[in-house]
Amino acid sequence: MDLYGSTTSPFVRRTRLLSAAFLNDSLTFHNIDIFDERGRALLGAHNPTMKVPFLVDGECQVFDSRIIFRYLSEKFTLVPLTWEQENQLTLMDAASDSLVEILLLMRSGFDVAQNALFFNLQRERLSKIFAVLEQDCKDQTFDNWNYPAICLYCLIDWAMYRELVDFTPYPALGEFQQKHQQRIDVTLTDPR
Repeated sequence: MDLYGSTTSPFVRRTRLLSAAFLNDSLTFHNIDIFDERGRALLGAHNPTMKVPFLVDGECQVFDSRIIFRYLSEKFTLVPLTWEQENQLTLMDAASDSLVEILLLMRSGFDVAQNALFFNLQRERLSKIFAVLEQDCKDQTFDNWNYPAICLYCLIDWAMYRELVDFTPYPALGEFQQKHQQRIDVTLTDPR
């Protein structure tokens, strides 16, 4: 099975960590630059959403990290997610999506600190999501290294790496990141 994506994507990294932690590194990772001509052509040939990651397993092509997780869960008979965990992943995906859009707008020259509807909505969404995830960390919801914990780690670490979020108001999230940053699978997938 071949996993395609960039080393810096938090969505790709979560799948790579899943493979390392639970699938005996069963995925072969192919790093592609989605912003150059060759990388965009490969991406467009396999995933019409033009997003990473995507998985190729023989004739089967699977798009999006959540769907890849579901595919791999069935293939490797992993423990299914609870509805609470599914909701947590929805929060993490929404935060990641907002942060990716903000990063792309910053790189396109926009002032993301401006008082404008789009940016205000993203800031509101992010503050609400991080408050819920902070409480979940305090409640020890992510104490086990499972797929939701992996996804949370990837979100926090990527936001720190890109300097997009000040985690000072969320000390439990910062502690969670620090607790796991020296794991061998984490260090091997670190985009820095």
